[in-house]
Amino acid sequence: MCNLYTMNASVDELRRVFGPFRGDTANLPSFGDIYPNRAAPVLRAEGDELVLEVMQWGFPGSAAAGGRPVTNVRNLGSPFWRSALKSPERRCIVPVTRFCEWTAEPDPETKRKRKVWFGLHEADHPVFAFAGIWRPVEEGRAMAFLTCEPNDLVGGVHPKAMPVILGPADVRRWLSDEMASACALAVPYATERMRQFA
Repeated sequence: MCNLYTMNASVDELRRVFGPFRGDTANLPSFGDIYPNRAAPVLRAEGDELVLEVMQWGFPGSAAAGGRPVTNVRNLGSPFWRSALKSPERRCIVPVTRFCEWTAEPDPETKRKRKVWFGLHEADHPVFAFAGIWRPVEEGRAMAFLTCEPNDLVGGVHPKAMPVILGPADVRRWLSDEMASACALAVPYATERMRQFA
């Protein structure tokens, strides 16, 4: 489960990768380590346009889950997610520069689990996107992103899941197609297009 990522790309870099968008972009702050319940930039479709917004990461959790925010969408057939997945207006993309998975076993010296960072080869793009969904909440809007089976690279650290990474050609499909076609994008990203950071 991915519960930490970074987004250090500039507005200009976002436009180069995802195309034109509108929104209050004059003062987009730097987003270093993004944890659940933190604000993060999101691009969503409004008609034929993309809109840049800042949303809280994590849908409000149920009392049964201890109230923790639900950050990752794994079971795409769950009624909890269905209304957002069915509606293209409720889908979004989450810009990312790197994401973290934690080692299963603690480091022998520090006795703590170690962070392992992943991203794309720089020849691809300095920023990429997770497939996300959003919903209105009391404070504004909240988002979560999809996960799927891991590829070989990520699976070597976290064998249960990895975020759904969208290639540039997949972004419009995710934001506009009907549910079955959009959810078919929830597959592991190609291992050879990714790298692990020391």
